Amino acid sequence: MRRRVFTTALLAVAALAACGGGPETRAITAEGVERENPPGAPVANLQPGLAAFGHALFTAAAKPQANTVLSPLSIAYAYGMARAGADEATGAELDRVFGFPPEGPHSAFNTLSRVVTTTDGPPPVPDRGTPRDAQESEAAPPVVSLAGGLFVQDGLSVRQEFLRVLAAKYGAGARQVDFAGDAADAINAWAEQRTAGRIKEVFDRLDPETRLVIVNTLYLKADWAVPFTDPPERDAVFTRGDGTAVRTDLMRQEGEFRYASGPGGQAVELPYAGGELAMWILLPEPGGAPGDRLAPAAVAEVGRELKKTRVKVAMPRWDFSTGLDLEQPLAALGLRGAGYSGIADGLLLGRAVHKANIAVDEWGTEAAAVTGLAFLQSAPPPAEAELRADRPFAFAIVHRPTLVPLFVGQVADPAAAG
Repeated sequence: MRRRVFTTALLAVAALAACGGGPETRAITAEGVERENPPGAPVANLQPGLAAFGHALFTAAAKPQANTVLSPLSIAYAYGMARAGADEATGAELDRVFGFPPEGPHSAFNTLSRVVTTTDGPPPVPDRGTPRDAQESEAAPPVVSLAGGLFVQDGLSVRQEFLRVLAAKYGAGARQVDFAGDAADAINAWAEQRTAGRIKEVFDRLDPETRLVIVNTLYLKADWAVPFTDPPERDAVFTRGDGTAVRTDLMRQEGEFRYASGPGGQAVELPYAGGELAMWILLPEPGGAPGDRLAPAAVAEVGRELKKTRVKVAMPRWDFSTGLDLEQPLAALGLRGAGYSGIADGLLLGRAVHKANIAVDEWGTEAAAVTGLAFLQSAPPPAEAELRADRPFAFAIVHRPTLVPLFVGQVADPAAAG
């Protein structure tokens, strides 16, 4: 496929659907609650919503001529944790935007994390600088890590039911930090460890009035089942969407792959070692928009049409990142509520960020994503009345259900004793 332009799209989540160092922190958890390990809620309940949300967010956030990588799973997982403490109106918006199932997302996310992850702890840091030999290198088993973190201002009273859900469904306890101090450093260090060093910063800084932060990390390191060992096509032409051209090398290989072609374009499935993960390369027709190939209907069609075919594959290496303030694109999708009083009194979502990066070469893929949600605490509403007991008053201690008085009396002189 000499000089054929391959427009690439991220596909870890779509393909899946188809088939602490740093400053010290003190942990708090829901007392006596361990992570549940039930037979499992059906992950299929999450897939349609995640596919639709991923495409909608991509459409709202991606710039036509810019490289883009997003993780719908990371964003939805973080907001799924927050859903456990959302007020009624905000919860309804979360359900619509993310397509959470009617029974809620928590059990399904618990099942999904057990299905896709390969490690409960931080992923190992790979040796990224060592050259590999095609004749001597064997594909390593994939590494997938999905983790949730909760960071709480020391002294904030977090509701036990919220802590219970996070412990039972997400395996997450809370770490107490000081947001007027080094909390951002602690959060960034945790995320760096959980992404094997690929993402070093979630927040550049945090408002000192922040009271709670939810963080999700997603990390993937996977070798191709068959590496690209054919000699690359040097100095090939890659035609950008605006018609301009850039020179790049194209990795090449020929073999039996699942392949589909039709009016919308072409697709090939590149499996990773182990067989459970794959990347789909979705090439639209000339002049077509790559994002259209991520639409749920298009993805479903590709899944139906892929068939074993002898294919010559040529595509570039890539290594890039995307940073996104989530507030505007999610508001455009209908998420405007910010009330999370089920986490703590008066808690409001003040900031939401997402960062992702991906590197693809002849040997495989390494990718990471982080989503951070920072919450502030609103001031209490103004008093509707005032009672100033600066003159003699009566008191009564009553049993509320029956209104039986246990004690009654008056305060005539608070300075008198005896």
